[in-house]
Amino acid sequence: MTALIELSGLSKTLTGQGEPRPILSGVDLTVNAGDSVAILGRSGSGKSTLLSVIGLFDRADGGRYALNGADITRVPERRAARLRSAEFGFVFQRFFLLKHLTAAQNVAMALVNGQGWESRRARRAKVMAALDRVGIAHLAKQRPPRMSGGEQQRVAIARALVREPKILLADEPTGALDTETGALVIDALHSVTDRGCGLILVTHDHAHANRMHRVVRLTEGVLRAEPRGVAV
Repeated sequence: MTALIELSGLSKTLTGQGEPRPILSGVDLTVNAGDSVAILGRSGSGKSTLLSVIGLFDRADGGRYALNGADITRVPERRAARLRSAEFGFVFQRFFLLKHLTAAQNVAMALVNGQGWESRRARRAKVMAALDRVGIAHLAKQRPPRMSGGEQQRVAIARALVREPKILLADEPTGALDTETGALVIDALHSVTDRGCGLILVTHDHAHANRMHRVVRLTEGVLRAEPRGVAV
């Protein structure tokens, strides 16, 4: 099986604020189709930086990054932008929804660029399928101000899924939600693996992390397997 993502010896040093600070030091990580991985770590340990490198918003200083078996360690920005659009979906703690648009319209925004021409009916079908996958198709005509935090986050997940990405990256997606609502959001996220999508979740929540197939911890720039049941 070809790995969706394969990181080998990845390193990254942050500069620009005082002394340079190594934040990733030899990160190794493989994610296959249908795999889900939770990344734990203290605040400032580099979890979001690692996710940014994986999502091609940032570049590693050293090591190797392969996507679908192809080396993209030094990929030019123009190609990186195409890969972000074609291969990845992104979910963040903040929902980044447009308040004046309905849930369906917010999801449809992800189809505006890079998808080629499609009929309105085809786009509508994709949007409703994405909303249905996260259990909120009945809220298609609702606007964000009239929705709960958990419902808004599920709209954001549907927006990430509507392009049918191969990899979903989620950075603290339940950080602003209560425990019960957060669990529903994790349900929606984890469901993507049933269709072969790879999921990488950055979280502080040990219970949510243990819902994933694997749990790793970022410590001193290195990812290490995290034993189940260990407190964060």
